[in-house]
Amino acid sequence: MTTDPEADAPDLAELVRADGIEFVLAVFVDLTGKPCAKLVPAQAVEELRDAGVGFAGYAAGALGQQPSDPDVIARPDASSYTPVPFVKPGLALVHCDPHVEGEPWPYAPRVILRGLLERAAAQGLSLSVGAEIEYFLVNRDEHGVLSVADARDTAAQPCYDARGLTRMYDHLTAVSTAMNSLGWGNYANDHEDGNGQFEQNFQHADALTTADRVITMRYLVSVLAEQRGMTATFMPKPFTDRTGTGMHLHMSLWRGDDPTFPDATDGRGLGLSPLAYSFVAGIVEHARALQAVIAPTVNSYKRTGAVNTRSGATWSPRVAGYGGNDRTHFVRVPDGNRIELRGGDGAANPYLAAAAALAAGLDGIERGLDPGEPGAGGKGPELPPTLLHAVEALQADDVISGALDAVGTGVSRYFAALKREEFFDWHATVGPWELDRYLTAF
Repeated sequence: MTTDPEADAPDLAELVRADGIEFVLAVFVDLTGKPCAKLVPAQAVEELRDAGVGFAGYAAGALGQQPSDPDVIARPDASSYTPVPFVKPGLALVHCDPHVEGEPWPYAPRVILRGLLERAAAQGLSLSVGAEIEYFLVNRDEHGVLSVADARDTAAQPCYDARGLTRMYDHLTAVSTAMNSLGWGNYANDHEDGNGQFEQNFQHADALTTADRVITMRYLVSVLAEQRGMTATFMPKPFTDRTGTGMHLHMSLWRGDDPTFPDATDGRGLGLSPLAYSFVAGIVEHARALQAVIAPTVNSYKRTGAVNTRSGATWSPRVAGYGGNDRTHFVRVPDGNRIELRGGDGAANPYLAAAAALAAGLDGIERGLDPGEPGAGGKGPELPPTLLHAVEALQADDVISGALDAVGTGVSRYFAALKREEFFDWHATVGPWELDRYLTAF
């Protein structure tokens, strides 16, 4: 697996001309996952391709820059080029790697993930990831109060309801058609467990491609919802009495074209190889620190701390256990081909989430860890009850904080800075101060 954006990459200018593209969004994300972009006309695509496009990094968001710092130059990865005519005719986007003074910027999430993938590649391993994207479709009144966009979506257990799917048919099929036109392989669209909550799935791919697609998917869902007068939010817990929004990651390691996880002789009955068990053990051992990355907001812990919902289940683990096809686990093993990390939520930055999970798993492999016997969902160390506890665990964990520093220094200082925020009661109802962030950030 290569992580060099210029190795075997297509020519961006040729792609733009062949598709009749008029404008290109040159996109990167900050540490919070906010998509930042400049709109580049097709006439300037050669300059974008050859020199990138400049940004004032401090103005862009959480990117480790001060106002006095040099420009961040976003250099496009042409392999991520994505036409999006269903958003605007003649529009495409391309994901970029931020650089400063000619060097990859160590605070850039995409650069951080590249660093971890290179570390895995040095061991002959590549990471495949599938992501489950959940979100709510809502309206917001003049007082900032949220309501479900579909006023008829009121059932106590609305999950998989065919009528709810049909009422949101136009939106869901627009997103599905967009994904399939891009070759992502959308294979299911469903009403999730909360009123107004949906999930749309696409096929797994290498970790960098999937992280790019998560960012693109959030953008597409948001703008296509806006076209129909709704707001899409990936907020972990927008309603106190309903299921929260997760971002579950399905992961597997490969050596070239050969999967390393399956083992039909597994005596524990999950169909996993010793290497896979060590990978799981690393994730379980570092779970508390990992939560600071995959559940990175105050609101995240309103989801994981929930004890009940209208449907009767929270679907969010509270301990770092692992086991078979049981959705109460932190690490679920649906089959021998993959594992599912269920601790993450809709606020997670997909690049950082994949990087941190990979670092934890590689540590388990390098140390030959064993997770013990698979157990019930309640077996394992307790996960952090608040973001403050998660950040403290991150600071104490050299593996996860070190992974964020893998290609530079100081990245984990951003997470440490979260300790200086004003921490509101994590059981409280979400207020407009927090809602604004989620309705605009992702």
